[in-house]
Amino acid sequence: MSDLFQLGDPATKRIVVAMSGGVDSSVVAALAAQSGAEVIGITLRLYDDAGTPRRAGSCCAGQDVRDARTVADRLGIQHHVHDMASRFREDVIDRFADDYVAGRTPIPCVRCNMGVKFHDLLSIARELGADCLATGHYVRRVGSELHRAVDPARDQSYFLFQTTEAQLDYLRFPLGGMEKAEVRRLAGEAGLIVAGKPDSQDICFVPDGDYAGLVRKLRPEAARSGDIVDLEGRVLGGHGGIAGFTIGQRRGLEIGGLAEPLYVVRLDAPANRVVVGPREALAVEAALLSEINLIGPPPEGPLTVKVRSLARPVPAVFEGNRVTFAAPEYGVAPGQAAVFYAGERCWGGGWIEETVASDARLAA
Repeated sequence: MSDLFQLGDPATKRIVVAMSGGVDSSVVAALAAQSGAEVIGITLRLYDDAGTPRRAGSCCAGQDVRDARTVADRLGIQHHVHDMASRFREDVIDRFADDYVAGRTPIPCVRCNMGVKFHDLLSIARELGADCLATGHYVRRVGSELHRAVDPARDQSYFLFQTTEAQLDYLRFPLGGMEKAEVRRLAGEAGLIVAGKPDSQDICFVPDGDYAGLVRKLRPEAARSGDIVDLEGRVLGGHGGIAGFTIGQRRGLEIGGLAEPLYVVRLDAPANRVVVGPREALAVEAALLSEINLIGPPPEGPLTVKVRSLARPVPAVFEGNRVTFAAPEYGVAPGQAAVFYAGERCWGGGWIEETVASDARLAA
């Protein structure tokens, strides 16, 4: 537990802690306070949940702000709240809806982390003269490198692939070497009211989990009906908006009388069509990336890539803006991220813009 904040003598330092109101960031604040450093907690109010059905595990709204303030009072540290709802709406929620309308599968938590949260919190922390910004993310900072958390079930490196080297130099992740059970134990020992609070969900602004419903509410054109077609363009059925579908989806197609199961293999937004095919049609040999961010020098060992947060890393070669998989990869969706690993190190990654199908019928 020593030197969790990598600041030398913390008694002479000032630490700003990003406090979401959850157990992880609250424990970070407690550890910072116990270190003897001057600690300031900052909470970003990202949206207003007044009158909205609240799902256990949401974050960054009314009750979470109150929980963060209660924890700060318990610890005897300063606490400030900054309203970022407008920026969050424009940069995260609106983009989330637009991506679905465009046939992409977005990851709003990455946009949130690297935009509203990290960019703005880093600016606030520096304005306050802090020596570092500490967060409750489960990753490790090893020198100038970003590494996976010790607890693989909690690792969040996939969601932080856009962290820059300059940001990493200023950030601290004291929970990266701990398991969740230990974090909750520390919360209980510190007498924090959030010790038993449920974990936050990836998409905090969808209170009922109905992503397609939110997209249709924000972008009514997302409910425009269209055709479900096979790989040759034959109409097999209809849909009520492509926002309700993702690459690799099998359930919910409502196409009967077929000899084999079909999967969503492509979303043709300009034609408003859902293209389906057999599982082998999902096979992808490569992906073309944008907004590539690499953290530190190229690794010397072999490279692996994750194309979804819960996917296993697979061997691949990265050159230019193209990542080529050693074996066909399935369920690769534009809008998701391809994140590079070398052992435990996360080397960054990029956003998936296009895929190169292994199936020649999908090459176009």
